[in-house]
Amino acid sequence: MKIFTSAQIRELDKYTIEHEPVSSFDLMERAARAITRAITDTWGTDMPVVVFAGPGNNGGDALAVARMLAEQRYLVSVYLFNISGNLSEDCKANRQKASDCKAIKAFTEVTDEFDPPQLDKGMLVVDGLFGSGLNKPLAGGFASLVKYINQSPATVVSIDVPSGLMTEDNTYNVRANIIRADVTLTLQNIKLSFLFPENQKLIGRLKVLDIRLSKEGMDVVPSHYSMLEENELRPRLLHRGAFVHKGDMGNALIIAGSYGMAGAAVLATKACLRSGAGKVTVCTPRRNNDIMQVSVPEAVMCVGKDDAYFSEAVDSSGFDAVGIGPGLGRQEASAIALITQIRRTQAPIVIDADGLNMLASHRAWLQQLPKGIILTPHPKEFERLAGSHFGDSYESLSSARDMAERLPAYIILKGHYTALCMPDGKVVFNTTGNPGMATAGRGDVLTGIITGLLARGYKQADACMLGMYLHGLAGDLAAKDFGVESLVAGDIIKYLPQAFRRFGD
Repeated sequence: MKIFTSAQIRELDKYTIEHEPVSSFDLMERAARAITRAITDTWGTDMPVVVFAGPGNNGGDALAVARMLAEQRYLVSVYLFNISGNLSEDCKANRQKASDCKAIKAFTEVTDEFDPPQLDKGMLVVDGLFGSGLNKPLAGGFASLVKYINQSPATVVSIDVPSGLMTEDNTYNVRANIIRADVTLTLQNIKLSFLFPENQKLIGRLKVLDIRLSKEGMDVVPSHYSMLEENELRPRLLHRGAFVHKGDMGNALIIAGSYGMAGAAVLATKACLRSGAGKVTVCTPRRNNDIMQVSVPEAVMCVGKDDAYFSEAVDSSGFDAVGIGPGLGRQEASAIALITQIRRTQAPIVIDADGLNMLASHRAWLQQLPKGIILTPHPKEFERLAGSHFGDSYESLSSARDMAERLPAYIILKGHYTALCMPDGKVVFNTTGNPGMATAGRGDVLTGIITGLLARGYKQADACMLGMYLHGLAGDLAAKDFGVESLVAGDIIKYLPQAFRRFGD
């Protein structure tokens, strides 16, 4: 599913109007009916409604919603802000309809001074001040109104976008001047800024409403951003033939663990095996040998020369994929061994955790990474890798996208909506996973899954997309049985078979 920018949303509206065809006013009516239905499905007529409408099309939507709610016997008061005397054409048309509607309790057009109404608990505020077209922070009277609404105990539902929030880049926005919605009823498609954690408290509960924008238009309009869907992944699945043997299923190498961090090697190796690799070899320090032999008997051991940490590159010829980094520690000898291993390896490589931290300590080495390498940082690891502190998630994502193009590499920026930044500049967000997966070892499992898929024969892009989707799906299945509080990384591995079965073995 594509994610569109504010400019592309306007383009889609225009495309729908021209090709359906439908008038812009009727398209606004269609959106208003969907919003009204969502409101009436949630709140009853005993809840007084106060509608704040801005001068643009978001305000036009709000005025149409006010009229439709009033016609369904809701007690509705409307405030239309026309400070500059420059309403959009469809907002003007809905102003006339709203002012003519006898069912609306009170209609006030604000052109200068504004005395705000009392907003009490048990009241519903419909925020229709500004929508997806906003391109600068709110200031002056609108900023004061937003703060007044936010300080009230009323329930707030925002139309399309909480007023003050921009659909993409909020790096330099004034967060105090953005509506904090309890519910956001967004139109047709999720907005990019909704995927960033710092904006979650502004959006509240999100509901995407289908207003039947042109499907053909959505197919035609290109987008750098999209969200993973299961039906897109199914055709990418590789299926086992009846007469295959382990040699046909790929040979994976996991380089992980240091003394005291054997668990990282265990998790990555188990996940790799559960992801379909025919054979998995794990390289780990000698002190971890007994733990590994007992924990993962299916794996082949390659004991490192040092007792406590990874100190020397191993022969990677004959392997179809290499995963390196979980629990390696940050010894300088390990860093030298890491870059040597990367230089000598011809197979696809996944780097995670301490592997990333060691690269961050030697940033000049980034230029030596092979094309198509897969890096799986969480936000702090990526900051270290990029050598920069980011003001917000959009800035971090933009930097990751630039780095993926420049190296070129596949960068999986982990989070609630994990983002895969690809060498062609496209970004794909994962849609599976839950808060219970905020637990130690989760990244080690992801490394193992992707390495296993690469060994199995998947290309980098497919291994990344399928890997992060299966990883989150297994976590979701585990959470259903264990709950989010009790979930641990090993549970994700246990539920990988069920996640694969969802796609049909």
